[in-house]
Amino acid sequence: MHIPDNLLYYLISYAVAYVALGLIAKWYIWPRIKEEPPRSALPPFLLYACLRVNGLMFLMPGLVSPDLPAAFAVPTAYGDLTAALLALAALAPLRYESAVALPMVWLFNIVGVLDLLYANVSSIKDQVDPTLLGVSYYLAVINVPAMVVVHVMIFAYLLKRR
Repeated sequence: MHIPDNLLYYLISYAVAYVALGLIAKWYIWPRIKEEPPRSALPPFLLYACLRVNGLMFLMPGLVSPDLPAAFAVPTAYGDLTAALLALAALAPLRYESAVALPMVWLFNIVGVLDLLYANVSSIKDQVDPTLLGVSYYLAVINVPAMVVVHVMIFAYLLKRR
């Protein structure tokens, strides 16, 4: 099976980012948050997730190739926006320790993971050449692994508290 060079470079970048971000999470972040209350442990993750609005770059000609498949770009962009808005919506209840806080975090986390899963599957199904991503390439090789790590950490935290 021949893997095109562009895809190989993309996959290497993606894998290295996962390893580095996973180690940062395991060695530095998890030890500091695992015993913290949700009010202080979770907001930094949600605030980072609010940056998913940059997924809208997939809809901006000039930043991405006009040949970027719409079947990938449109659902991925709006899925990112939805996840960012859910993260934002979970912040206030979390900070004020409302009863809806943790259900809101669960909702964000489930929707966010499903969006990332869809984007990854769609990029393969729709044969997205990484060069079509244009300047949003960094989003795919750095922010996606970072968001996956964030989601894993939130799930670990929520499940540990049960």
